[in-house]
Order: sequence, then C-alpha cells, then structure tokens
Amino acid sequence: MTTTIDLDTLLHRGVAEIIREEELRALLASGRPLRLKMGFDPTAPHVHLGWAVGLRKLRRFQEMGHKVILIVGDWTAQIGDPSGQTTTRRMLSREEVEANAQDYLRQFFRIVHSELTEVVYQSSWYDPFSLADVVKLTSRFTVAKLLSREDFANRFAQNRPITLTELIYPLLQAYDSVAIEADVEFGGTDQKFNCLAGRDLQEMLGQPAQQVFLWPLLLGPDGRKMSQSLGNYIGVADAPNEMYGKLMSITDTAMVDYYTLLTDVPITEIEAMQRRMAGGALNPMDAKMRLAREIVGELHSSEAAERAEGEFVRVFRKREAPEEIAERPVRFDDYTVSEYPRMVDLRRLLPDVGLVASSSEARRLLQQGAVEVNGITVTEDNANVEPGSVIRVGKRRFVRLVDVSPST
Repeated sequence: MTTTIDLDTLLHRGVAEIIREEELRALLASGRPLRLKMGFDPTAPHVHLGWAVGLRKLRRFQEMGHKVILIVGDWTAQIGDPSGQTTTRRMLSREEVEANAQDYLRQFFRIVHSELTEVVYQSSWYDPFSLADVVKLTSRFTVAKLLSREDFANRFAQNRPITLTELIYPLLQAYDSVAIEADVEFGGTDQKFNCLAGRDLQEMLGQPAQQVFLWPLLLGPDGRKMSQSLGNYIGVADAPNEMYGKLMSITDTAMVDYYTLLTDVPITEIEAMQRRMAGGALNPMDAKMRLAREIVGELHSSEAAERAEGEFVRVFRKREAPEEIAERPVRFDDYTVSEYPRMVDLRRLLPDVGLVASSSEARRLLQQGAVEVNGITVTEDNANVEPGSVIRVGKRRFVRLVDVSPST
C-alpha cells in the first residue's frame, strides 16, 4: 500500500518535535521501507485518544510503504513506566500484562493497518538475558544521566523514592530500539528522554541512530493530561454515544488541539472556525459537535456518529431520556420510608443502583440539584419514586428502576 501524502503536513501538523528532521527526510527520500518503532506498556486495558494522535501518524507512514514495529512491553509493563510519575508504580504480574496486551492490540488496529504491522514482545529478547547482559547494559549509562530526567530529578529533590527498577526502565526501552533495529521511534513528548536513550544506545552498539518523532500530549476533558491513571480519558473503543458525549465535555480552548491532532480537517478551515468563534459568528457548541462527528465517524462510522449526535441532542438539548436506558432491579420495600405517597430514601438507593459512589455523594448531588426523577429535579433525601421511574444523575447517568420486591 503506497499513498501520496503531503510530507510537510505529515512532519509538521500536530508534531511537537522531530530529532532530527533533516535526517528523517533523507531516510524517507532513500526509498527504503523504514522500520517505525512504537512501544506500549499494557498496564491497563484501554487505549485512549492521546495514543491515537501518534497512531494516526503511523498509519500515514504505513500508507507511504513503511512498516510499523509494535513492541508489546511485557517486561517493562511489569515495572511501570516512571515517565511523568511522582510516585513509584505498582508492578504488574505477567498474567495481567498479557490480558491487557490482547485488549490493546484490538484497539490499536482500529487505527493502524494490522497487515502492515509487526507485533513483537520484549520477552523474545529479555527472557534469555543473563545477569551479565544486565550489567553490560547498565554500564552504558551513568546514574547522573538518568537522574537528569525531569521526573527523576523532581522526585530526588523532594526525597521521594526512586527504585532501581525504575532507573533501569529507560535502558530497557532504549535496548528495544537495538533489538528491532529501529529507524524511527514514535512517542509523546513525555517519552523524549527514553527515545533519546535509544538513539544513544544504538550509536554505542554500532547501529545507525534512530530518528525521534514526538507528538504533543492531549488534554482530557478535565484539562489535565489524558491518562488512564487519572481516569480522564476518552477511549478509542468507547461506544459511539459515550465517545460523542465525552468529546462534547472537553473545554472550548482544547477544541483546536483536538481538531489539529485527531482530524483531517484542513488547518485553514480550523483557523477560520477559530476566527468565527472569536467574533461570535460561530457557536462553540456547533464547532464541538462537528468535532465529535469527525472523531466518532473515523473510529466507528459516519452512521454511528449521526446516531450519537441525535442521541446527544435528544438528551442534552431537549432534556429527553435516551432511547436505551439501563434497567436496575430494586427491592423498593428496602428503600421505602413511607407508603402514601411512596417516599424512597435516595441517599441509599442511588449508590446501590450504581449512579453514585457513596451516600455522601448522593446527598451532595441532591443539594446541587443534579438529580432528576422522571424529568423533575429532586433536592431532598426522600422523594416520590415509583417502579419504572427513570433517574438521572448529572448529564449522562440514567437508570430505569424495576421493582423486584416480594409483594410485586
């Protein structure tokens, strides 16, 4: 598969830094299929849109005839990538890593072409490693160099623990580049140190130094770096309605980055939208709805995006209930505080049906007016709730109650 792609757009749009661009251009001009490295640690079962920024770039390179080498970090995942971390991460078991890896791969191949991707596991070169191999590898880097990395330096200055396994992590990621003879390594800006370590190690061991292709970090709906550990991510495998709703909750200021990094809308068109929004000629809500259609359409289908938009309009603009609402069996007798009229203790009911995490959260949301029963806002702990009622909490949480009390 080869496709004509504008190289300047590929190398500049939505790219934070290339080390080194002139050398990468020369490699691309050589006509040789390049080996493009991207590694992932399957530390959790979800791939989010922050990863999709780089995966979309990799797909473009695949369409130019280059090959992606996708490294499953089944060794490094057990350590946990310390990049950007302020505390030591929990080590995972081999079984946890393997289960997450299978989920990851299914999600990666929603974006990159599976037939143009070679999947390799680190264990294929690390399982045979001896203690002598480890000592040789560690001898290539000084502790001072490793502690110069920003997250390590910050933790060291604050007297926070740094384990030896974490110090070894960048070396293991660097050796991956040697093992697969990578031409280019792709990663977010938080991976710069590790990618450069791979470049250095290749030169030390007589290989050509890989180029480094870094993309910006995407912010989640809460304005922080999108992350599985923070729980503020939008998953590439989220259901269309859920994905659309989450995209509609991002900040207006983040919208341009999402358009630039996750869509093919021309930059001139994005800039025109910015001007129109600044001048009041375009409602940011309408621009965000188009963004959600673009992203859901790419990861699912245009039909799914249209249905998700219709559902969003019905639920959030017209304040109607969604077409499909999860049903929860409830023994109404267990929550009833008076029979005539039937009054139900919502502080106990809401956590039990999964709408909130605790009774204290239930009380807070009731006081804030964030709870509705059949479209009517409820602010008291006890409210009239009948079997079949639809309860809504916040913007996107709905359940329909089904009575399973013995008397029914």
